[in-house]
Amino acid sequence: MPSVEGRAVLLNEAGTPATVEDIIVDAPGANEVLIRLVASGVCHTDLTIKMLNGNGMAFPIVLGHEGAGIVEQVGEGVTHLAPGDPVVIAYRAPCEQCPACRKGDPRHCYAALRPKQRIHRKRDGALCSQVLRCGTFSTHTVVHAKAAIKMPAAMPLEKACLIACGVVTGVGATFNTTQVFPGASVAVVGCGGVGLSVIQGAKLANAKQIIAVDVNPVKLQWAKEYGATDLVNARDVDAVAAVRALVKDDWPGYEGGVDFAYEATGRVACIEQCVRMVNYNGTACSIGFPAATDEVTLNVGNMDTGVYWNKVNLCVCHAGDTLPSHDFPMLANFYLEGKLNLDGMVTRVIGLEDVEDAFHEMETGNVIRSVIRL
Repeated sequence: MPSVEGRAVLLNEAGTPATVEDIIVDAPGANEVLIRLVASGVCHTDLTIKMLNGNGMAFPIVLGHEGAGIVEQVGEGVTHLAPGDPVVIAYRAPCEQCPACRKGDPRHCYAALRPKQRIHRKRDGALCSQVLRCGTFSTHTVVHAKAAIKMPAAMPLEKACLIACGVVTGVGATFNTTQVFPGASVAVVGCGGVGLSVIQGAKLANAKQIIAVDVNPVKLQWAKEYGATDLVNARDVDAVAAVRALVKDDWPGYEGGVDFAYEATGRVACIEQCVRMVNYNGTACSIGFPAATDEVTLNVGNMDTGVYWNKVNLCVCHAGDTLPSHDFPMLANFYLEGKLNLDGMVTRVIGLEDVEDAFHEMETGNVIRSVIRL
């Protein structure tokens, strides 16, 4: 099979802007597929990797990990996909070899399947790293075949790409990481793309009360449109006290608190807030991407909100603890059935050359997702 030429957004070295460059993509090897990208969401994780100077990856780096496209070539041994298949790219396809996979728990795989590096910077032949084994800010990429999840023919790929990270992370936090039950009370701290997806997941799970917490009134209005029953502007009030005051129960002397509280900001102070928001035996869930030096201090002994006396469960959500082969088609079907709102999450449609501007707007503007159309 021949190599193909294309273009990609590359991070060439630390501290420099991402730039669009010509690339050469080798044919896929065994158990790999070459995909022509149709769309890619611009996720905050890509900005974080840029701000962390590559986060340990070798330069140059093809940014992007929230992509959907069409299979163009399949490598040896690939039988479940064929050229022309529409797919969403998963960045955590289970490896099937690690201790978690061997004990039948692929949702907690230690090491996702990865392709060999197949993308070269054309001007000098340098081999490129791919963010989260994907590299979707590109016209073409190569991924492990089990990381390419076939979509229903009716699923628009400009919407399907959102499933790959932000949506599956948020919905998965409520379905897989914690399992929200019907009638539950939920708080969501941070109402960007992931937080709105947590809200949608809680709604799909038939939560009774969904409290959205943010400092941005625009994002709080989005939260209401996506299913939040109550809004808390943390810029104006003590967010913990406000959340606990909103939860009502018939139990005598009940002091409030939600069954589940989700931190979707990447700010460690919000983890501590979530721990204090939950009721007795409630669950606080950390979702946001922390820096290596981030630390959080938790009170243990407070009778009402301390970890010990309140019997708080603290968990971490990685990519919604997803099993992509099951979860991606499920979410696509939710969309096609009108149960999952992806249309409203696409705030802007942009080109590859607009990625730096999208990063800037992500930091300063009111945006859920910019989607690159390729």
